[in-house]
Amino acid sequence: IEYNIFYNEVIYMNKGKVLLATSALLLSAGVLAACSGGKSSSSGGQTFSYVYTQDPDTLDYSISNKKSTSEFTGNAIDGLLEVDKYGNLIPSLAKDWTVSKDGLTYTYKLRKGVKWMTSEGEEYGEVKAKDFVTGLKHAADKKSQAIYLVQKSVKGLDDYVSGKTSDFSTVGVKAIDDYTVQYTLSQPESFWNSKTTMGILMPVNEEFLKSKGDDYGQGTSPSSILYCGPYLIKSITSKSSAILEKNPTYWDAENVKISKVKLTYYDGQDSESLIRGFDNGDYTVARVFPNGSNYKSVEKKHKDDIVYTDQGSSTYNLSFNIDRQAYEITKKTTDAQKASTKKAILNKDFRQAIMFAFNRKAYVAQTNGEAGANKVIRNTFTPPNFVQINGQQFGDAVEKDLEAYGDEWKGVSVADGKDTLYNPTKAKEEFAKAKADLQAQGVEFPIHLDLPTSSTYTEGIKQAQSFKQSVESTLGAENIVIDLNMISEDDLQRVTYFAENASQQDWDLNNNLGWGPDYTDPSSYIDITSGKSGENANSYFGFDAGTDNAAAKAAGFDEYDQLIEDAQKENTDVNKRYEKYAAAQAWLTDSALLIPIHSDGASPVVRKTVPYSAAFAWTGHKGQSFNYKYLEVQDKVVSAKDYDKARDQWKKEKEKSNKKAQEELEKHVK
Repeated sequence: IEYNIFYNEVIYMNKGKVLLATSALLLSAGVLAACSGGKSSSSGGQTFSYVYTQDPDTLDYSISNKKSTSEFTGNAIDGLLEVDKYGNLIPSLAKDWTVSKDGLTYTYKLRKGVKWMTSEGEEYGEVKAKDFVTGLKHAADKKSQAIYLVQKSVKGLDDYVSGKTSDFSTVGVKAIDDYTVQYTLSQPESFWNSKTTMGILMPVNEEFLKSKGDDYGQGTSPSSILYCGPYLIKSITSKSSAILEKNPTYWDAENVKISKVKLTYYDGQDSESLIRGFDNGDYTVARVFPNGSNYKSVEKKHKDDIVYTDQGSSTYNLSFNIDRQAYEITKKTTDAQKASTKKAILNKDFRQAIMFAFNRKAYVAQTNGEAGANKVIRNTFTPPNFVQINGQQFGDAVEKDLEAYGDEWKGVSVADGKDTLYNPTKAKEEFAKAKADLQAQGVEFPIHLDLPTSSTYTEGIKQAQSFKQSVESTLGAENIVIDLNMISEDDLQRVTYFAENASQQDWDLNNNLGWGPDYTDPSSYIDITSGKSGENANSYFGFDAGTDNAAAKAAGFDEYDQLIEDAQKENTDVNKRYEKYAAAQAWLTDSALLIPIHSDGASPVVRKTVPYSAAFAWTGHKGQSFNYKYLEVQDKVVSAKDYDKARDQWKKEKEKSNKKAQEELEKHVK
């Protein structure tokens, strides 16, 4: 899932990636959410009002991997499995499933009587096994943005996508009968089931698909798709509003507490409008901003009600363009400056100097406030607690591997919640090494680094200025100058988030993107940064994967790619697999090519949503902050005391529930 950070935790998914845009930083999981205080709608249930930040460019959930699509279709279409409030995978359209002992064959038994519905609420037919076959074939034929998720996973799919075969019947997805669908994998994947919550593995009705032709899923037209999930999309008006209503024939209607969802377009320019809307009774959740001009009055009114959400799985980053080609947006005035910057960026000591000079706590404090800054900081691209290795955190193995790279990593913790990378002394030491090497190459100082920044995103400007100040004050403006290029939000997205290839990536430094995982395995983070096949190599590093790029070789990607390949090949021993991915993460951290800044979540909010009532997941299109099934609202504002109590209770219950769910998984192996 690819994100644009402009509105904290608004997850835009793009080009087969879970990239986040910087704008997403303003709002956090469950934070954008707003409802009408539990008021009844005309249908007798609760109405929930939400803020959304980007119109979908398609409703074709098989093709798009953008959050702007899935925040709608994730509520409208069900897959084989979903998640409960503890993050356990539970039955959805599949009432049960079995896994072969060799881990290669997954057989799902479907519920009978699940209806396909039109946006007008008319029944179209029954969801059957062949719809899952149609869905995957449609995704493959249309070169889905998310095809990378399953192309090497499903047996025969890679050959079909690459054109080696034109016969889809050779692909490992079969409708055994009307209510049994079976997937055959190319190699065991312990995390396969978590992929079934992604749009690319959701069903598509073949008859409807053919009837629509090229109009299937087009734009924002609700009538261009069918529905089998908890909600029907009734309308989407560009940059204005959207309406979702409860599916009248939904198979699990008792768990849909909200009858109507009202989404209002939000461009992020007036962040204080969120709390105004909350206080006016329009919103049930609102992000608050400790550095905002009205925060004193907000704090006075809500002193007992401001709560910090949990950190999420998405990681927002600062990255280096190692092979910049476009210079439409730049403050460089000579070719010598361009050449000097390129040479500097390819120097690891130079990149590390910036990493250690970057005061991330001060940066994040611009939106989270001084008291809440540490709560959201992340030190590794893959969260340190994403998976466990022999009972230990993933981050523990990363720390051990990092120490082998040099003394600068001795004793450095990568745990969430504290800026352990900021160290002016280390920054100056690394820069001294870099400068000596670069001067020998005839590099011209100061090095000018272009950082594009949205001219309308106030908090983003403050963050960029904070970064500039911490780097230049530590390393000296006579050595490094961070050039803030103020451009329109559209231009910013054009040269970062929406850039189709490396030639369109017009920047030296980019803090406009983040990443959220698609499935529960470290590969969901690491693989997308591979120099050979990474879907995000161009977005993060400025070169197109698999092109034998000279800059990538100079930056050491051959070594990194080998570490990734070694990890990918380990399909039987999960602990060994995770250890190998930890080694790859350590390389990425030491390289300082991609500097993590913060996670999603952990933001100050006021809310009227019932704490921990929603489905929980760090991956997939179900259980994210924009899913409404299971979610409940209440009339009273949640106090910080009650929220913390609910969190403690949830954590205890989650531990027990996860353990029991793990035991239940063994029963599915036949």
